[in-house]
Amino acid sequence: MDIELIDRLAIRGLVENWALWRDAGDWERFQTVWHDDGVMMATWFQGPASEFIRVTKEGWSKGVSILHFLGGTSVDLKGDRAIAQTKMTISQRAEVEGVLVDVVCTGRFYDFVQKHEGRWTILLRQPIYEKDRMDPVSPGARLSLDPALLARFPEGYRHLAYLQTRIGYTVKPDMPGLKGPEVERLYADGATWLAGGPLAR
Repeated sequence: MDIELIDRLAIRGLVENWALWRDAGDWERFQTVWHDDGVMMATWFQGPASEFIRVTKEGWSKGVSILHFLGGTSVDLKGDRAIAQTKMTISQRAEVEGVLVDVVCTGRFYDFVQKHEGRWTILLRQPIYEKDRMDPVSPGARLSLDPALLARFPEGYRHLAYLQTRIGYTVKPDMPGLKGPEVERLYADGATWLAGGPLAR
């Protein structure tokens, strides 16, 4: 039996279940993907997984529309620890400046994954935001954005941040992107943790 292959498949399944169960509102099963000490980092939320589930459910009930689509996964595995990187898109629909829009953000989920009580769980999820765009849902709609607000956020997620700010969220302005010190620090933290070191907070 190839234990490493089984672990890699289990980690891939974990990542897929996160997206499917979260987007479907299957909150009981969504809770099972997380480590007991799980932490979620996102543009609009940073904190314990239990709190992330609570506020996500609240947003769901108010009509907040955020969906995820996954691509390939790469897993660096060492014992009961792994770093999983998964290509993804985040899509969010909302009204911005009086116009219904879709934002699509392309990036990666960078997951610190740990085997906990016999099963793989997400200890820390840190998305990497690579590029995004905003489009009116109606092709004929005219959209005018505030350039000063748009410029407040990094290139990788500035349109997503613009939308989320306009609908009332406080957005973290220094999330990792494709390049730069934030993503380099994330890679270093991942390597340290995978080698048995502490989890950077």
